[in-house]
Amino acid sequence: MFLVALTGGIASGKSTVTRIFRENGVPIIDADAIARKVVEPGRPAWHKIKATFGETVFDADSGELNREALGRLIFDDVEKRRLLNEITHPEIHRIIYKEVIKSFFLGYNFVVLDLPLLFETRVMLHYIHKIITVTCEEDIQVTRLMDRSHYTEAEAKKRIKSQMPLELKCEQSHFVIENSGTLRDTEEQTLKILSILQDSNQHWKIRGIIFATAALLVSSIAWILNYKYRWFNTN
Repeated sequence: MFLVALTGGIASGKSTVTRIFRENGVPIIDADAIARKVVEPGRPAWHKIKATFGETVFDADSGELNREALGRLIFDDVEKRRLLNEITHPEIHRIIYKEVIKSFFLGYNFVVLDLPLLFETRVMLHYIHKIITVTCEEDIQVTRLMDRSHYTEAEAKKRIKSQMPLELKCEQSHFVIENSGTLRDTEEQTLKILSILQDSNQHWKIRGIIFATAALLVSSIAWILNYKYRWFNTN
């Protein structure tokens, strides 16, 4: 099994692409969904965030994390953003690794990791076989963000500018999906990439390496046990 990373920018349209992949039977591991899970009330990251940032970033009635309030708090503060990442990222990556292993044993040829911060954190880059970046024109990105999150135009542009430019992400990717057009255009691009991934034999190579390594490990353990057995029986 090999790993495919799906990334992009805020409001570039990654959710549309992940939906198309899911509808075609591709397993998706969504880092944003996992990020929401690890901060649920009572979980370790939830306690650490409360101890670090106080009660103001939590809903007074439900106790749930107010992501918008936390976002405003850390948006212009590099140090606070670093602290939050130190709290949440290890938990997020642990669950991602667990889901990857689960997908491997379920027999999937590949799995798509939805990783918005793939290039920013660079943590998963060494494990990725192919990278897909979803991009769109900035004015469309601004409009989508304003409609989705009710930002002003200035706020939307500020959010977009705070991220790594999409052009740089595209340059470092194996595939680029241009999501400025119609849904049909996006679907055709996605299905073309899916066809290429499905035709790849990379998963056999990786499984071969894993099984060969496992066989070598087992044979080594067997040799050591046999050696110890003979040593004890001759001494």
